[in-house]
Amino acid sequence: MTTKPSPLFLGIDTGGTYTDAVLWSEAGGPTGKVLAKAKALTTRHDLAVGISGAVDAVLEKSATDPAAIKLVSMSTTLATNALVEGQGGRVALIMIGFSEGDLARDGLKAALGTDPVVFCPGGHDVHGSAAKLDLAGLEAALPELGASVSGFAVCAYFATRNPAHEIAARELIREKTGLPVTASHELSAKLGGPRRALTTLLNARLISIIDRLVAATEGFLAARGIAAPLMVVRGDGALVSAAFARQRPIETILSGPAASLVGARHMTGLDNAVVSDIGGTTTDVAVLDNGRPRLDPEGATVGGFRTMVEAVAMRTFGLGGDSEVTLEDGALNPRILLGPRRLVPLALAGMMHGEAVTVELERQIRAANPGRMDGRLAVRTGVPERLAAGLTGAEAKLYELIGAVPLAVDRLLTSNAQNATLNRLVSRGLVHLAGFTPSDAAHVLGKQANWDAATARLGAELFTRKRDGRGQAIAASPEAISERVLTTLTRLSAEVILETAFAEDGLDGAATVAHALVQRAVDSHPGIARLSVALDRPVIGLGASAPLHYAGLPPLVGHDCVVPEDTDVANALGAVVGQVRVSAEARVSQPKEGLFRVASGETVRDFADEAAAIAAAETDVRTIAAGRARDAGTDSAEIEIASEFRVSTVEGQRMFIEAHVVAVASGRPRIAV
Repeated sequence: MTTKPSPLFLGIDTGGTYTDAVLWSEAGGPTGKVLAKAKALTTRHDLAVGISGAVDAVLEKSATDPAAIKLVSMSTTLATNALVEGQGGRVALIMIGFSEGDLARDGLKAALGTDPVVFCPGGHDVHGSAAKLDLAGLEAALPELGASVSGFAVCAYFATRNPAHEIAARELIREKTGLPVTASHELSAKLGGPRRALTTLLNARLISIIDRLVAATEGFLAARGIAAPLMVVRGDGALVSAAFARQRPIETILSGPAASLVGARHMTGLDNAVVSDIGGTTTDVAVLDNGRPRLDPEGATVGGFRTMVEAVAMRTFGLGGDSEVTLEDGALNPRILLGPRRLVPLALAGMMHGEAVTVELERQIRAANPGRMDGRLAVRTGVPERLAAGLTGAEAKLYELIGAVPLAVDRLLTSNAQNATLNRLVSRGLVHLAGFTPSDAAHVLGKQANWDAATARLGAELFTRKRDGRGQAIAASPEAISERVLTTLTRLSAEVILETAFAEDGLDGAATVAHALVQRAVDSHPGIARLSVALDRPVIGLGASAPLHYAGLPPLVGHDCVVPEDTDVANALGAVVGQVRVSAEARVSQPKEGLFRVASGETVRDFADEAAAIAAAETDVRTIAAGRARDAGTDSAEIEIASEFRVSTVEGQRMFIEAHVVAVASGRPRIAV
């Protein structure tokens, strides 16, 4: 009798700098077995190149037949990084029943930036009763908008109680433009129009980014003969199908960090820990309690924006191996500052473009005096030209000058005003800046060797020429400045870990005081009041550079730091050991005595009896959750339903106010037969 081989699972994590791949089998012990792992550079202009590099290496190392892979699961930091760096497509926001004053709430105006917004009369009240809808202004604006944006976000007043007006606007936009449309009721059932509009806007902005990622992955898998379902990790650690993620990319913010938490628990067996995942662009810190990540019921905060996406209670900081290195302005002894912006490390740019980079850096070193733009180069990201729609004249002119080969910024810019223009192109995701980063510092010191160390040293030498407040060079050698940069990164890592611990203890409101105390404690600052800070649980350090940057962490946080053997692929491993989990919600309200209104999915129905309304709501959410579970990629979902009632007592009589009914469906993803 032959033994049926255990199915193989392929995990992929597409990060800001690297794409990781891991081949895993359920056989081989309680935690399964990693059969092979590999990394390749993330190629933002064509994501399939980076994915194929990592996956092909895994297949070669393991000598695996691609047809033996029965499930592919992917996590990504692309959406998180895009929000942190302010990137994404140009989007039109359609506000129905709102006024311009509503833009000032919940950071909506800041998130909108220069993108267009259209206000239309309409919307509903708290019970789902409609005001008059007028989409004439929207229809008139669609020809121009359709030619200048990559998608639309629609948010109507109280759409969670009745989505009819959002549906009408969505269908009109699709008919007239054919572009992607996100309606707010599709993403959240929570009240709070401006924050729901913010979430919808960010979702629409991210669609092109996640769409390219999924398309690149599906194309690669087909080319390699891997006929397995493709799953994506959501921000709460659950798995959903690629098609599901394409429609709701906002739910993949914190996807990579959520996968890393699942992977950290899987690799270490620790139930209680602080998990700190350092990547190229960000450091993501979260807490494991009793084996599960803490979730943020108020919604994930990324890039300074509080969304309505339920995700791991993760704090994301613009701190990573590829963080921009700058100096504090106006100080006699300026501090090294890192991030939040990611740069292409000079070592990487030198490896990819050779003399085009080194010739410019050597020219700047030969100059008699240091320049403000020394060590900076600009290069196109290689995204499709349609994503460059809507550029101003100044932006388009500068964009034309930048090509696929890095160009020194001091040659590119002719005025200070153009610097702001260049930064806008970077924010749109059209241009990358290359410059000195901690990754370059590690190359200078021989602690990292995967890129071009000679180019990194040129960048460090240029940085040492910068002046402090006394007019002196800030460092004596490339090695000296590199040591300062790496020491700063470890110290800042300790600060963000401790700040997260304070926030989890409920001290987030005193962030300024907590930050000052953390800095003083980390410095071991002598004073009348002596301070020390220690965590009550170990740190799990994740990320390829964690062994380097977290080696000096324990004395700063007062506890051990565990760096697992497969820490460099924790996200990819976490992507294949999770479960599908989706939910559906319904609200039952009483607009007037004896009338019970059920709002579920995209339907609104009235009942004369409370029990009948509740039963209908439960039936609806069970059906919707089951359908979403199938769409999300599982055929074996278990469904749990919970109901919460708001009632009052008047003269001894129970008075129904509202009921909230939630169905949660969960199960293992379907695999290829």
